[in-house]
Amino acid sequence: MEPSEDYENYTYDYYVEYGDMDDVKTGHRQKETMHIISVIIYIISFVLGLIGNGTVIWVTSCKSKKTVNSIWLLNLALADFVFVLFLPLYIDYILRGFNWNFGVVMCKFKSFVIVMNMYASVLFLTLLSIDRYISLVHLNWSYKHRTVRRAWLVCGCVWVVSAALSSPAWIFRDTIRVHDKVVCFNNFHAHDSHLAAVRHIVIVAIRTTVGFLLPFTAICITAILLLVKVHHSEHSVRISSFTKTVSAIILAFFLCWAPFHIFSLMELSIHSSVYLHNVLMTGFPLATSLGFFNSCINPVLYVLLGKKIRRILKPACLNIIKSPLQELSQSISATEMESMPEAFQESLPKEPIASSTL
Repeated sequence: MEPSEDYENYTYDYYVEYGDMDDVKTGHRQKETMHIISVIIYIISFVLGLIGNGTVIWVTSCKSKKTVNSIWLLNLALADFVFVLFLPLYIDYILRGFNWNFGVVMCKFKSFVIVMNMYASVLFLTLLSIDRYISLVHLNWSYKHRTVRRAWLVCGCVWVVSAALSSPAWIFRDTIRVHDKVVCFNNFHAHDSHLAAVRHIVIVAIRTTVGFLLPFTAICITAILLLVKVHHSEHSVRISSFTKTVSAIILAFFLCWAPFHIFSLMELSIHSSVYLHNVLMTGFPLATSLGFFNSCINPVLYVLLGKKIRRILKPACLNIIKSPLQELSQSISATEMESMPEAFQESLPKEPIASSTL
């Protein structure tokens, strides 16, 4: 069987890990407006993700004391930072009409890294929520067992689990040329449509369960339990601040990832309807871009809404601005001195004048 024929008989012919569907099977035109919107979201996510997550990495690794919270934030920012680094490849893929120009090795590597950091980002979000609940409710246990060393150990386990869950990308990711296009897709079939369907269902089930349902459930449960606990306390100011932060976290997580996982489940029934196939072709790129967008707003939710981190970030940023301004001021002063007459320079005091304390 020719490769193109084999590919035509195989319907899971799109960006399975994030659903960028190609139109080689149906021949229908993609919705250009939806693709343009997805590209715009990718560009915004790339710029904000690099700046926001880069700032978090810098602050948590260089400008703050190593605490359990800073370790969660650092690893979350690292996952999101690597996540958005590969966005230019997605932008190029869409703008070229879903034509992959980077080879099979990069197809596998890109997919593995992207999926690994997706899992890591979601799991670190979950850890932050659970840890916040434990540290505020179970104070005695937290004081004895919540240490920096154990936090690093848990982070290492998260990365290992994320890498293991992403291993199918190395196994199944493949490229094939169809109708003058090179498609990067998950080659599940191995000339067996039933085996392809089983593999596809298993991977989607694991991704939806571990990558969305369990984390979202854990975030919601810990948030509700903590809000109930705090509601009976006397710290009304803390209630207001924490409620806003938790509400923003849950809402952003759900809005960004729910569409992608809904489309992933819909995609399991792709054989049943041509209309469903067209809907998936149109909506999956946009749903994918929304998932990426979560990685650029995480720094806003976990850092800019946190008063403690803002207290660290503000003076650090001021120091960055202050240093070049001081150098510029010294340079201007030196230039002015050189332009002064020698007689006037000699009349200036040799020792610096003490500044007033008033």
